[in-house]
Amino acid sequence: MPNIAVQSITPQHHADGRTLKQALIAGIGRVLADRDRLNRINVFPVPDGDTGSNLGFTLASVRDALQSVRGGDVGVLFGRVGSEAIDGARGNSGAILAQFLQGVSEGLQGHRRLVVDTLASAVGRGSAQARQAIAEPREGTMLSVIQAFAESLRLACDQGVVDLRSAFDRALVASRRALANTPNQLAVLRKAGVVDAGAQGFLNLLEGINDYILRGRSAKTEVGLTSVAEAGVMVGVDAEADSLHRWCSECVLSAGAIDRSAVRKTLDALDGSSLVIAGTREKLRVHMHVDDPAALFDALSAFGEVRARKADDMHAQQRATRERSAVAIVVDSAADVPADALELLPIQMVPVRINIGPEDFLDKVSLSPEAFYALLRTSEHTVRTSQPPPGDFRRLFEFLLSHHEAVVYVGVSRAISGTLQAGETASANLAGRVHVVDTANVSGGQGLLARHAAERALAGADAATLVAELESLRTRTVTFAYVRDLTSAVRGGRIPAWALPITRWLGLVPVARIGGRDGRLHVAGICLDRANLPARFVRRVLRGIDRRIAWRAQVMACDSLEEAQRVRRALIEQLPGVECAEVFDAGSAIGAHAGPGSIVVSLMPMHAADVG
Repeated sequence: MPNIAVQSITPQHHADGRTLKQALIAGIGRVLADRDRLNRINVFPVPDGDTGSNLGFTLASVRDALQSVRGGDVGVLFGRVGSEAIDGARGNSGAILAQFLQGVSEGLQGHRRLVVDTLASAVGRGSAQARQAIAEPREGTMLSVIQAFAESLRLACDQGVVDLRSAFDRALVASRRALANTPNQLAVLRKAGVVDAGAQGFLNLLEGINDYILRGRSAKTEVGLTSVAEAGVMVGVDAEADSLHRWCSECVLSAGAIDRSAVRKTLDALDGSSLVIAGTREKLRVHMHVDDPAALFDALSAFGEVRARKADDMHAQQRATRERSAVAIVVDSAADVPADALELLPIQMVPVRINIGPEDFLDKVSLSPEAFYALLRTSEHTVRTSQPPPGDFRRLFEFLLSHHEAVVYVGVSRAISGTLQAGETASANLAGRVHVVDTANVSGGQGLLARHAAERALAGADAATLVAELESLRTRTVTFAYVRDLTSAVRGGRIPAWALPITRWLGLVPVARIGGRDGRLHVAGICLDRANLPARFVRRVLRGIDRRIAWRAQVMACDSLEEAQRVRRALIEQLPGVECAEVFDAGSAIGAHAGPGSIVVSLMPMHAADVG
């Protein structure tokens, strides 16, 4: 960020909105510069290594909104800050910080200028609201540093200090002491040899603001002098993740008037932890660790509109902090990957959105494949899928880059989805460390390519090597599917309605193919619906295949496991030596289009060297 030649706060003991805006931007810059290290020292409440990413994402949304704010009214400026923080908050630390900023904004409402007394009152209000937002507040966290900051400002005011610069500097000293004391308050911090990551992030924000107050310039990049941890420390090896609650889930609840106590009572009845409820009577950011994100979102829907749903797999995040591969692999949920591969390999997934009538879901997170096919069979509404927002990708990319040298995103075919473009948008300005690969495939084909990349990453391959191998393999990676019932395709408008009775009457089973070079979906032929359909389908799939090389395969079922197992047996019989995973459910990327009863087979050469 370039230096901004704006006059710093003067001894006249007040500041206007223009000065406060630049000071906030400077403080946010300090947090963003230190987010990788904040990720590395993150051990509480869960050692998932993403506190820096979450604080960075939360504050980046505030910074972006500040750029368009004009005028010198402090109350108007902070009103925007509070609202944007609630909308953009991510993670436990982000939600706490958002509630603090919202409380400060309420305390500054109607004030054109900032003086010590006004600041002390507003920060005290923010501190109280931040503590009230948490179901189980703990000392030794961001709350302790926020409280020390607030108490010092109030003490300065009570002692007659009227110079903003002096009062802020005294409060900053108190905040540093509070941060240094966090390991004495939480045993998990003391054991890891670190201070609390969220508290460190809050102090970074204050120090960046102070830099601007003293020097009238944007934040420096030299950060972290107050942390106990060394810059290269990696935590989580000895710390345990929340074994009961896998998903760090969040959303925004909007309504005309929300009864926060009723929301809290409802959520207290769920099986969860780390509950934070931040916001206003009209808009709440809800954060909770749960094992069933759908239950959380369903419970909140009784109180108003639920949007901006998000759920991060904390077990996968903790694995990412421990993996020693230089490259992390990312897929979108259009990829179908066996569950054991997701558990063992450095693969992270960004969920596609699924819409079924008035309900929205996160693919494979708040809606399992089993539940998806149940809805597909019974719902009166058309099932639609939509790409994740670029922010979902960017947040995951930034988190992974805190723990790995590079990221390779193995994406769904550009020709059939805009998801790949969302990943490309998110990868911009990440110093060339994120590499996006168009697999020209979907489902099992995309999953096979992701598995290859992850295995090679564990073996030590760098990003350039992985990209080259994937680009070679994708030309010979194909996915076939046969569709017994065209009802879903007709309801979705992908084929005309007259085709449904004809195929049923004649017993025709269309076969589709994707893969190769263009990445488009093609009709590959028609089979007759007879008893030996699985074997005949496999013969069609294997036409022209080079049997001199080794192959890897996946067979997936669209709510048709027994038939998929027959296809797998036929594949192994007709292609001896093929490595084929056990049958598992195909995800929504195929299921929403092919419908229940469909079967999917994907093939990829085992080794990139076998592709000429």
